[in-house]
Amino acid sequence: MKAKINSFEELIAAIDQDSPLSLEIQTSILCPYAIVLPVGFSLVGLDKEKCILSFSNSDGIGLTANNQITNLNIQTNPGNRAIYLISNQADLGTFSLTNLTITGQVQLLTRAGSLKTKVIAENIDIVSCDSRRYSEQPQKYGVNVYQGAFTIYNYNSNPDSVIEATLSNISLGRKGAPVIGTGLFIGGFGDNGGWVLADQVSTGDIYTNGMIPYGQPNIITAAVFILNGAKVKKLSNKGSVTTYGVNDMVLDAWGQVDRWIAEKPITSYGPSGIGFVNFGVVDYFEAKDKIETFGLGARGFNQYDGTVNQAVFQAIETHGNGSIGIQVSKPVGSITIKTDLITHGVVGQTLVKGVIVSLPADGFSIKPGGEVKQLEIAGSIITHGSGVHSFNVEGGTVKELAIKGEVLAEGRNSVAVSVTQNGKTSLNQVNAISKLGIAVLIEKGIVTDRTGLKATGNKGDIVEE
Repeated sequence: MKAKINSFEELIAAIDQDSPLSLEIQTSILCPYAIVLPVGFSLVGLDKEKCILSFSNSDGIGLTANNQITNLNIQTNPGNRAIYLISNQADLGTFSLTNLTITGQVQLLTRAGSLKTKVIAENIDIVSCDSRRYSEQPQKYGVNVYQGAFTIYNYNSNPDSVIEATLSNISLGRKGAPVIGTGLFIGGFGDNGGWVLADQVSTGDIYTNGMIPYGQPNIITAAVFILNGAKVKKLSNKGSVTTYGVNDMVLDAWGQVDRWIAEKPITSYGPSGIGFVNFGVVDYFEAKDKIETFGLGARGFNQYDGTVNQAVFQAIETHGNGSIGIQVSKPVGSITIKTDLITHGVVGQTLVKGVIVSLPADGFSIKPGGEVKQLEIAGSIITHGSGVHSFNVEGGTVKELAIKGEVLAEGRNSVAVSVTQNGKTSLNQVNAISKLGIAVLIEKGIVTDRTGLKATGNKGDIVEE
């Protein structure tokens, strides 16, 4: 049944009905307190441009089970929840959110008792939100994570508890006016219970700022965060993805993603904001446009835990001190860069697993325990800063290496190619150039093939110690 709603009084009266209704909002309505949609009820705006459902002093719409919200503009204070769950029954049915413009958080968080939930969200645009004040936060790798403007969170540790999700065209914030906290947050309770299974996730433009104080090592955010307990089959960033603040990752995975495609630029402006960081398991990742970071210690791509089987990048460029282009600490499959890998900084401070450390702005760095089966760079590796390494194999292994351009170190006392601490790599057909430093430094390192190696260094061509 359908009920036409023209006032707050009519809305409250309709919600009190025993049988589920489709509540058709005819005009803009100001609500002095939050409302709760009973089981099976839906809210539909007659005309999204005219129908603004606003909440002056509270959260917005509480969902119970089998609810639908369509074609509305919903406005709360940015620090409140515009849409949230308020039920813990075992089967919550399906929540459908379609064609919504929102101020405030969408928080779809299930708790103990809820075992089965399905979420379908399409064409969601969150204009403004501050999601930092909610205490339910994932904790791992020495850090806590703020919730997101759009949050799907299974907060039930029961391994039989599952949220199924399909998300299409989720847009968050505005250029120069980001949402505060994480952007898109999808996570389960942990590694062993409370799951979110998403068959499809797609986003429009996303702009975020965690508002984390500089020097705070144990809080992070991300524009798109796939947390542990979450498994996504297909993830598409169809719009640009941008972060502005301290410890604001752009794309971050603690969970599992089968196929992840970023079609537009990935950009970070704040300190320790990494373009793409992976602690989970990603089968295929591709950035079709440039990854570029500007902040202190803001790296391009980091592989710290888990693995990525295949990663393809159009280009990576970092500008801050301590901002490594690519760093690998765990075994991965193949990494391909279609153009250049460029860094501009020198040594600087950056966040690593909840600790602030100093790192040189190396181009490519592989650490002990790291392994790359195949590294292919169609362009060049170029570092501009002093005291850095363009290609640094520091205790790890690169099994197959193909660099079609140059490995160029332009800064003073910089090394173009460094193989140390029993690191292992081929240097077949590598053209290493250091304008004011050493071209190739091999110190307790293993070079499996140096056929066609060219080395030109101001302080030494090939130095072996």
